[in-house]
Formats: sequence, C-alpha cells, structure tokens
Amino acid sequence: MKRNSILASVTAVAVLGLAGCGGDSDPLETDTGSGSGSGSGSDDAALVVGSANFPESVLLAEIYAGALSGAGIEASTRPNIGSRETYLPGLLDGSINVFPEYTGTLRDYFALEAGEEVTGTEPEDVYEELKNVLPDELTALAYAEAEDKDGVVVTRETADERSLTTIGDLAPVAGDLTLGGPPEWKTRATGVPGLKKVYGVEFGDFIELDAGGPLTLEALLNGRIDAGNLFTTNPSIVAEDLVVLEDPESLFAAQNVVPVMRTDAVTDEATAALEEVSAALDTETLGAMVTRVVIDKEDPEDVAADFLSEADLS
Repeated sequence: MKRNSILASVTAVAVLGLAGCGGDSDPLETDTGSGSGSGSGSDDAALVVGSANFPESVLLAEIYAGALSGAGIEASTRPNIGSRETYLPGLLDGSINVFPEYTGTLRDYFALEAGEEVTGTEPEDVYEELKNVLPDELTALAYAEAEDKDGVVVTRETADERSLTTIGDLAPVAGDLTLGGPPEWKTRATGVPGLKKVYGVEFGDFIELDAGGPLTLEALLNGRIDAGNLFTTNPSIVAEDLVVLEDPESLFAAQNVVPVMRTDAVTDEATAALEEVSAALDTETLGAMVTRVVIDKEDPEDVAADFLSEADLS
C-alpha cells in the first residue's frame, strides 16, 4: 500500500467503527480540551493538540500545548479522544495537528498497514523505521529519552504460584488464564496475535477493558483477570507490588515519547518548542508526573505547568 493512501484507509475503517459503536457523537467533532493557558477550547486556535484516552497521554498533550503557548503559538487541547484507531483520522482531516505518540507502537501500526517488515528494537532504529513508514501527511519530530512501554503484568501471587518471570513462562499455563486489555489488543500485532506468534502464549479468554487504565488495574487486583496490559510507567505497579513480565524477545520494542505533527502544520517555531520538550523529558520525570496525576489526583494541566516552568519552557 502506498504511504499516502494509508491514512485514507485508516479513516474509512475508523468511520465505520464510530458508526457502529452506538454513540451519539463523534469524539473528533468538537474541541473539549482545557488548555494550558492558551485559550484552549476556541475553534480558531492555530494548533490543536490531541490525546488518547489514558492519563499519561492527556498529560503529554497539556505539556505540548503549554510549550507551544510559551513559544507564542496559539494552541488548544482535545483530550481523551480514544485509541489510535480513533484519533488518527483527526490527524488526516486536520481537526488535530499535534499528538503525543510512542515510537514503537506507531511504527508497528503503519508498518502493518503498509505490509512492511520492521525489525528494530533499539530507540534510534525504531525511530528511523517509524519515519520510513509514516504517511507523507505526518511528521515525527525528535523523540524524548522518556519511554513508556506496554507490559504484560500479573500480581505477585500469580507470578509466584505460576513461576512467572518472562512472558514466555506463560506458554504452558496461559490456557487456564484470562488476559485483559484494550479492545484493540485482540488484533494488534503487539497484542493477542503477537503473544501467540512471538511467545506461543494463548490465553483461555480475553476481556476487553481499557488502555492500561483503571479498569484493567481493578480487574487484575480483584482477580477478574490473571494478566493485564499496563504501561510500564503506571505508578500502581509499584504501589500494588505487581510484576511486569520480562520481554526477552522484544515483542514490545522501544517506546519513546515522540511528538507527531501534520506535515502541513510543521513550522520552525513549533518544531523548536516541541523538541525542547523532548530534550527535557526523561523516563523518571515522566513517571513522577504520572504518579501525581494518577495516584495524587492532581490536574494534568497543573502538573504540565510545573514541568514547563522547571524546564524554562513556559
């Protein structure tokens, strides 16, 4: 498939998905964002920064919008749009201009659409492969050191009872276990199909929950599922003494935070503002901010503002 036709296919699929989801509104139709001191929510904002439907993505969107605002660029946020399959069409039609992404999963998404093989697992290799498969409509700016990977997570009790250290250790026992994760994990190459292909792991059941969020965590803690997809910066992993199973075969490649823009929205000023964020953002800092949002229940906009102030980007 040609690169410039990939997003058109994505749009068609997403429109059908939205039509069949039973909702009364399109999550991309209106701007419901909060801002970062940039007049967010106004329809005439120069740049719209979107986010997926999990706290870290919302936080990153606020950071990007605040950095753009600090550079004198009018920006607004549109948070909690949904999964990648839902928000990518907004980047195609121009209703979203900027999005916080992750190098590995975005690369895999477009490589699958294009039918191209990718093999890189290290940050720079993954980034170069991402740039090669991105449609012409999108541009990946410099990535951050900060990384947040998908993980297959179990409770300490399950890990001890089943002698689980790596994902591969699940192979002989997974048939008796239930996996939980976002609906798209049923078909993603890094989800259920990847677990089977790379590790020979086939769970007895899969329950659709959320993208590394509270539903998956709750289901894991109350025993509704035996293993769940959580993100590795999730502060509840440490707080609840959960175990992230090792991934020696690199099913989950490097997942560095990367700002992705519509190519026609890229300017020297916007690039400089967003790449300054990438230069200042490391994994420890990101994890600490996510803890403030998820555990301490602080407003993502306030946490973003503190980061920008400390990094002299506001």
